[in-house]
Amino acid sequence: MKTLICNCNQTLPLDAPAIRRALEQTPGASADGLATTHTLLCRREAPAFQRAAKDSTASGDELLVACTQESRLFLELNEETEGAASVQERPIRFVNIRETAGWSRDGKSATAKIAALIAAAQLPAPDPVGTVSYRSGGRCLVIGAAEAAEQAAELLGDKLDVSVLVSSGGSGAGGALAQTHTRATHHGRLLRLSGWLGQFEAEWESSNPIDLDLCTRCNACVAACPEGAIGLNYQVDLEACKRHRDCVRVCDAAGAIDFNRAPLQQQERFDLVLDLRAEAAFSMHQPPQGYFHPGADERQRQAAVLALRELTGTFDKPRFFAYQAKLCAHSRNEQIGCSACIDVCSTRAIRSDATRKGRARGEQAGGVVVEPHLCVGCGACSTVCPSGAMSFAYPGAVDQGRRLRTLLTAYARAGGRDAALLIHSDKAGQRLIDDLGRGARVDRALNGVPARVLPVAVWHTASIGIELWLSAIAQGARQVWVLLTGEEAPEYRVALGEQMAVAQAILSGLGYAGEHLRLIEARDARDLPALDAALRAAPAQGVTSPASFAVQADKRGTLELALDHLLAQAPARPLPEALPLPAAGAPLGSLVVDTDKCTLCLSCVSACPAAALADNPEKPQLRFIEKNCVQCGLCASTCPEAAITLAPRLWLADGGRARRQSRVLAEMEPYRCVRCAKPFGTLRAIENMLSKLSGHSAFQGAAAERLKMCSDCRVVDMYSNPNEQRITDL
Repeated sequence: MKTLICNCNQTLPLDAPAIRRALEQTPGASADGLATTHTLLCRREAPAFQRAAKDSTASGDELLVACTQESRLFLELNEETEGAASVQERPIRFVNIRETAGWSRDGKSATAKIAALIAAAQLPAPDPVGTVSYRSGGRCLVIGAAEAAEQAAELLGDKLDVSVLVSSGGSGAGGALAQTHTRATHHGRLLRLSGWLGQFEAEWESSNPIDLDLCTRCNACVAACPEGAIGLNYQVDLEACKRHRDCVRVCDAAGAIDFNRAPLQQQERFDLVLDLRAEAAFSMHQPPQGYFHPGADERQRQAAVLALRELTGTFDKPRFFAYQAKLCAHSRNEQIGCSACIDVCSTRAIRSDATRKGRARGEQAGGVVVEPHLCVGCGACSTVCPSGAMSFAYPGAVDQGRRLRTLLTAYARAGGRDAALLIHSDKAGQRLIDDLGRGARVDRALNGVPARVLPVAVWHTASIGIELWLSAIAQGARQVWVLLTGEEAPEYRVALGEQMAVAQAILSGLGYAGEHLRLIEARDARDLPALDAALRAAPAQGVTSPASFAVQADKRGTLELALDHLLAQAPARPLPEALPLPAAGAPLGSLVVDTDKCTLCLSCVSACPAAALADNPEKPQLRFIEKNCVQCGLCASTCPEAAITLAPRLWLADGGRARRQSRVLAEMEPYRCVRCAKPFGTLRAIENMLSKLSGHSAFQGAAAERLKMCSDCRVVDMYSNPNEQRITDL
């Protein structure tokens, strides 16, 4: 890959030789093109970009430009350059080294960071993911007071097929409807709205005496009503009406007014919805795509109208998630365990399907269902999922892990120290980073992004969780910070906070001093001083020797690799036997079995989705491998005796090796057949059964004695007494 760097009119202190040396030492990175530092690549040195574009096309290399400010100009120059491939054939990449690195009080010390940002930008593009399609024919429902709804419908009418649902009642309330009947207009109370772009279903109830479909808007009823109970919204204010019925008389020909009409419920499908009411039809933080609720702000209303005008045709978005039902710890045998993904989803795209029988594609019963049309790609479900059944795919964990490791490796090889990762969204978060860099350039009160802080732009901040945070710490980062803006739902803040509490408990328990993980909140430019101060925090203690492992697609596998490395280099010596973890969000832990209650029925074994629990074919035992436990709680909810309790912790006995070994949680004396002495159950289980059935008429005498026999002897005994009632279903 060929890389072009520019000092932006000498405002960036770039050390091209040092950057080149750092990239030459970073596996997979390229130093091609870094022999020259440009000053105004977007202006007088633009021919240098065009030559690079032609040369890259000829050699088949990709082109990276270390400037995002003028990306549009460079793309246009590329299209005008003879001999340069189009961006469809050979995309041009861009990386920001100005606001994120050079425009800072630490700009002269940011060489290692700049090298790391360039190395990460040179990585191969992640594999493409599947897409989800929406099809909109332009059928739009506008809901609101008469005048506001009519105004919006007028602005949309030339592009969309608009229907209006007037939702306000009363004489003159909400303004007037247009005199000309140019579109389908309804009046009523919205009962239900569901769906998404191209697939909305609306249901409303009309109870007013005037049918707007039949009304010719001749205004005869308005003039005739002695109480003025009918306004130019052509609806009767039933509280003001005194039942003179003059309106019915003058509307006799049209027949639009009927006080005896029963409330009418109507249901229709729409592609788009503009909701101008004060209260939204959808209460979740992120409503479905195609639904707009701009509120009372006029600029937001105008923005919604402009967006709606463009929403006809077919639209694709990435399929953000991947789900493996066989790993899911949500339910087994209609018992509910983990519901973390359902609880955190801000779009309500995930629902329980605990009663599934596994008919489709041979899947096992139980699990969750994700509606991809409602998913917006926050990735929070993958972050809170303890088993890895739900994973984020845009990009996947392997690509994200490679990016973080490349950043940290290149930074360290260029001489950087005490790296901190700042994870932020590529929209609102990036705008704040840019504002901070620009602020440091013109305002002496701001420092800008420190040289040791490596910004990491992601689709959504909730898509990176504990296994990647701890992997980054194991690979040399001193801290991992997540920048939250107004984009994040309250559910995400809670979930990220819980996951960070677990990760910090592990690091602190292993003896790593300082605060390694933090949520930093900033919404707009008014918060820049606080953001600037937060980024100046002192480094926490890290590992002595960075790990070199690659992040796996398997979440639990990655988490174990990170824990192994952190444990091996733990400053605390001797290590405690176990580190207690916060109960909320802990993906690691043990089980406590009340042996006085447990009958060793082993229903928990069949319920466990992670193979953490097992029986022993040789003797009545409940065995447990702690490393496999995801703390989903299915065993506890399944246990008929309520004998199991979760115990979140990280077990460190025998240097952490003990948690990989099978151990006995409960065992008891076997019950032996009274006829042949063969063990066939546990003493407590048989005694409980005998106690519960002792009063049953079918289990008296010889039948009660058979309960003490193994299955073979029971059959022999029944058929040796042919005149006795046979109980075959025990």
